[in-house]
Amino acid sequence: MKKLLSGTVLATMSLAFASEALATEWNVSLWGKRRAFTEHVEKLAELVAEKTGGEFTMNISYGGLSKNRENLDGISIGAFEMAQFCAGYHADKNPSITVLELPFLGVSSLEEERKISQALYEHPAVAADLARWNATLLMPSPLPQYNIVGVGDGPKTLDDFAGLSVRATGGIGKAMEAVDAVPTSMSATEVRQAMDSGVVKAVSFAPHAHMSFGTVESATWWTTNLNPGTVNCPVVANTDALEALSDDHREALLGSIDEALDHYISFYNNNTMTAWGPLLEEKGIEQISYSDDELAAFRAKVAGPAAASWVEENSAKGLPAQELLDFVTGMIGQDAS
Repeated sequence: MKKLLSGTVLATMSLAFASEALATEWNVSLWGKRRAFTEHVEKLAELVAEKTGGEFTMNISYGGLSKNRENLDGISIGAFEMAQFCAGYHADKNPSITVLELPFLGVSSLEEERKISQALYEHPAVAADLARWNATLLMPSPLPQYNIVGVGDGPKTLDDFAGLSVRATGGIGKAMEAVDAVPTSMSATEVRQAMDSGVVKAVSFAPHAHMSFGTVESATWWTTNLNPGTVNCPVVANTDALEALSDDHREALLGSIDEALDHYISFYNNNTMTAWGPLLEEKGIEQISYSDDELAAFRAKVAGPAAASWVEENSAKGLPAQELLDFVTGMIGQDAS
């Protein structure tokens, strides 16, 4: 009987250890709170858990693991297995993908932004750039064209931007410089306080972020059609962690990305964008539109010089910068399906 019991106990313990060995839990570093910008990560976690019967789970943290500007650093040392970051937060660390943040590229939809980003992420030079941080690009966070909310008197013409302090990163910051505004780079979580304290008078964001980070609470105006560009904010995995996954778990993760992005785009279009217009009306925020001639002059002043400067600067770093720019611009206007 003792032998029988001992055998049963050993078998039970072995099964328990085997089950534990099969379980995988990833820590995921995001920031702020759950919002349209993070819906693909939430959906990815849901799909992976479902496909693996709960064996592969993701612990999604909103700011508890790292500051948003330090997420790529955390990935590089394996502090967590997955993270989201924005290229413009540290352009020197990920110069290859900043091509997607150049002003006035002409990307017209979330679907097109997704298609171009996913294609660029597979470019060998881009993969090698992120590999320096032990990071593998998984998926983009497609965002619409940014526009600006501000306090005080709204800029009725582009000349009125002169001297205006604006939170703007990446290529949007370059665009603001071109109209003599004063761009300031800061993370999304710092923006509301900066706006309330007068450190900046205006903020460049996509609609979801204006809502999530409270800039509309004190704003008096909004630019409806400036559309200077957008930011590129990928989701990455620690490469060692990705390679350490079992084949089944890796397939569950990578095979769920397109469905997660489908969900993200549907959510953004059907929830965020439909709520944005009524919210502006409800809060009595002035909506400022610029003439076609002004916008054409703005694009002419900014787009070409910014692209040329980007190519020169990044070619000097050893990147095939012109090739990357041509790759991106060659896809713009193609069928995004």
